[in-house]
Amino acid sequence: MEPEAVPASVELPSSQAVAAVAALGDESRRRLYEIVRAAGRPVTRDEAAAAVGISRKLAGFHLDKLVEVELLHAEVAAPGGVRRVGRRPKVYRPSEAQVGVSIPSRSPDLLAGILVEALDPPGNGGASTVAAVAHRRGRELGTAERERTRPGRLGTERALTAAGATLTALGFEPRREHPTGLTLRNCPFRPHAGAAPELVCALNHALITGLLEGLRADTVTATLTPQPRECCVTLSG
Repeated sequence: MEPEAVPASVELPSSQAVAAVAALGDESRRRLYEIVRAAGRPVTRDEAAAAVGISRKLAGFHLDKLVEVELLHAEVAAPGGVRRVGRRPKVYRPSEAQVGVSIPSRSPDLLAGILVEALDPPGNGGASTVAAVAHRRGRELGTAERERTRPGRLGTERALTAAGATLTALGFEPRREHPTGLTLRNCPFRPHAGAAPELVCALNHALITGLLEGLRADTVTATLTPQPRECCVTLSG
């Protein structure tokens, strides 16, 4: 399957980014944001409040604050969902906003964008070097994780858990769909994945394949299976 263009993320202006980071300074608010991001579907106030262990009213206050700083979107639940008496509830889902604050300012995305444009299309020869370097970096990450945890021989489920720990740290937001499968809900290389999906998806695949090699997770396979708004790679036993 050919990689598809990844939906573009939106980088917040610096003033809005600072406000978004400040909004996440509250622990309950940060946990609510993480819950909505991890859910993979719109979340109601009642669900969010129960997950964090706070009142519905307080959860609503924090969720609306996250909407205000553009980290979440709010909408009315589609017909057929969970309903309160008299009206459909408000639900929340993650926005496409990217937040990054650096003092003084840095421009790593500018550098990455230039390099991606120079290497695209993948058939120009440089892409194979990118994949080789990504594979090596992945293998180094897997080896480091294995040396840190010393897990012994890894079966499929433990291998996916070990890989998931490293992929979480890298920003892939792994989700365990079932005991022997892992999907990656986020591509940490946006917006460049949208500009050059073949190149970036090949990089992702090489990186994760190398990670599995470094972990000695020989019962798990990384496969290119592009999905809208998610990483192009899935892991399965």
